[in-house]
Amino acid sequence: MSVYRLNKLTRLAPNMTASGRYTTAMQPQRHNTSHSAQAADSPAGHTAFKTLAITTPKPFVFHVELHRPNKLNAINKQMWLEIKDCFEELSTNPDCRTIVLSASGKHFTAGIDLSDMMNLGQLLADTDDCARKGHILERFIKLYQDSISALELCPKPVITAVHQACIGAGVDLITASDIRYCTQDAFFQVKEVEIGMAADVGTLQRLPKAIGSQSLARELCFTGRRFEAAEAHACGLVSRVFADKESLVSGALALAEQIAQKSPIAVQTTKASMVYSLEHTNQQGLDHIRWYNKLNLQSEDFAQAVAAQLTKDEKPIFAKL
Repeated sequence: MSVYRLNKLTRLAPNMTASGRYTTAMQPQRHNTSHSAQAADSPAGHTAFKTLAITTPKPFVFHVELHRPNKLNAINKQMWLEIKDCFEELSTNPDCRTIVLSASGKHFTAGIDLSDMMNLGQLLADTDDCARKGHILERFIKLYQDSISALELCPKPVITAVHQACIGAGVDLITASDIRYCTQDAFFQVKEVEIGMAADVGTLQRLPKAIGSQSLARELCFTGRRFEAAEAHACGLVSRVFADKESLVSGALALAEQIAQKSPIAVQTTKASMVYSLEHTNQQGLDHIRWYNKLNLQSEDFAQAVAAQLTKDEKPIFAKL
């Protein structure tokens, strides 16, 4: 970078911050009710969820909790739908920059709600035609896949905080997130083989990449064996282990706050590039980030951040995105 360019950035950034044009006045607020939680207001409107609890404990940080504690947070059809809707809304909410996903109650999740599977069986019994049965199943499977993928497709970083049991669909859910923390008493299980099916909403595709071992991933998926927090940490499924749920959630929120203070353009572009590069060659990944950065390097965020580094000024405040 030329000296002229750096001097220009240094002059430009203080003017941006001094003007106050980029300062956000967002304050933490809660939206919980006794039986359900409501998402914070967004440009798309106000959405109420029955199986999720949504709070904004820190500026630009949203905390999403699985909220069926009496059912061990088993994921029923309504929760599948609400997870998808929630993360799609947060994707375009300018007041959201990072998301922490945890769960209320004793366990993170017991996995898919088997009573829903019974309802599906009754629906399939209404027709004798195998093609029509297949059509019904395809719709259900696609819905559940899209729900889990909403975390990966969300441009904002998603941090999952797991305590106690994370079973079946819970593993699908956390492997679609960006960062995974857990408690010492957490345990994990790819349980689908134990109920006579192959996992079909993300674990088989994402778990091997998350832990970097095809051998271990296949062992866990073929056997359905339970593995504890220590093994999850050793194999890279989680990056930190905490003593208890309180310290877990506190640590996840602290990380989310730290990320939320960075340029949203820089963070969201970084996530987009890393997700893209998982499925593409190195050169395709380089081409992808070049297309992004030929625009992003002209942003005010870049100018402010570079100037702050050069002048040792206070941390820059970035505009909403």
